[in-house]
Amino acid sequence: MAPGTNTSINRDQLGALITAGDGSALREFLEKLSTEERVYTILRLGREDIRKLFILLKPDYAAELMKEMPEPEMTGVVRSMPVADAAQIIDEMRSDRQADVLSGLDRNTTEAILNQMMSREVKMTRFLLSYPEDTAGGLMGVEYLNYNEHKTVLDVLLDLRQNGVRYSDYEVQYAYITGDDGTLCGVLKMRDLLFAAEDTRIDTLMLKKPVFVNATMPLDELSRFFDDHGFLGVPVVDGQGRLVGVIRRTAVKEASAKQANRIFLKLSGIVGGEELRSMPFFTRSGRRLGFLTMNIGLNLISASVVAVFQGTLEKWIALAIFLPIISDMSGCSGNQAVAVSIRELTLGLIKGGEFLRVLLKEAAVGLLNGIALGTFLGLVAWVWQGSAILGAVIGCALATNNLVAVCVGGLLPLFAKAIKLDPALVSGPLLTTITDMFGFFLALGSATMVLHYWPGLVK
Repeated sequence: MAPGTNTSINRDQLGALITAGDGSALREFLEKLSTEERVYTILRLGREDIRKLFILLKPDYAAELMKEMPEPEMTGVVRSMPVADAAQIIDEMRSDRQADVLSGLDRNTTEAILNQMMSREVKMTRFLLSYPEDTAGGLMGVEYLNYNEHKTVLDVLLDLRQNGVRYSDYEVQYAYITGDDGTLCGVLKMRDLLFAAEDTRIDTLMLKKPVFVNATMPLDELSRFFDDHGFLGVPVVDGQGRLVGVIRRTAVKEASAKQANRIFLKLSGIVGGEELRSMPFFTRSGRRLGFLTMNIGLNLISASVVAVFQGTLEKWIALAIFLPIISDMSGCSGNQAVAVSIRELTLGLIKGGEFLRVLLKEAAVGLLNGIALGTFLGLVAWVWQGSAILGAVIGCALATNNLVAVCVGGLLPLFAKAIKLDPALVSGPLLTTITDMFGFFLALGSATMVLHYWPGLVK
């Protein structure tokens, strides 16, 4: 069933169950809905009802339900709940998911929740939070099977039987074998374990020299690693080679998608994180207003160029028709170059200092596309306004400004990176200002020269 088909009915029923305070009936009702319809309906509730909903549900089901929610909403729900209730729900989550939720909260709230959680979970979660979010350490999980190299097959089988309930949530395909100092020695396939004699030492069955990643490996390198290898998950080690976790392919894919979404939002002017229309009004307003305020000042700079050439516009009013086209087309070309540079920086395909390489690559594309676009728009101006000289002015302005736009667009993210600014956040506004200024200056400046030296050509 498509979202929204019975949303008002579902929302009213869900609201009534929340008011009644019947947690069992709530779960029964929600389980009848598809995942898509469930999330859609919940997000149509008021924020207070959403908070009550998760408090009324049992912690294990609330944790499962939270995994379906968009991350900003999930974090918002946790932030609004009593600390004790939030801690019970987070206790039920996998370690990497716990780190995701808590990393989105302020430090005081995180500490308050950690102080309410089980001691074993707290230690693991604090350990994960000690790593940057977009590294192997920040993305890994700590739910894995780990045995000392001196253990026998029987030792492992007994441990599996005794701890079957706890291990049931693990993705058990391999066991990781470590030395006495915790260093990773090998990987044991569960199939090899099951068919071996009970007195066999597991270090004779393990795959030696296993593939692993370092806990400090950044997300872009992790993405390339999983592109090059078919593993569903790999062990993570610290600087001393000690096993500290396991990172899954799915976790890297999710993190890469989140990173791409953050870049897109910043390029679109959403500052401070992901925005959803179910979020509080002032939060949404604040995430847009800072970017828009900055753009007011930059647009005033661009407008000042037009003011300088106001006399030219009064004499040759047809120019005003084409100025927005020159500005917009050049801006589009420049934004393409910005997107490519940010993507390559994210993937580690270019370094912050490769200005000349980027400039040469973009200049070639900008020149060809600029000539093509300028010729087309110049012909349109000529045919439409009946003036060949107007077509020449407009065409040359667009061709030149397109070249400038792609060169600047390609280089701006590198400059931003070099001076420790966010390329996705600063490149767009600066590019728009530069392309507007140059486009207006080139078109109006050329027209001014024509009017000065050949006034008879302009009718």
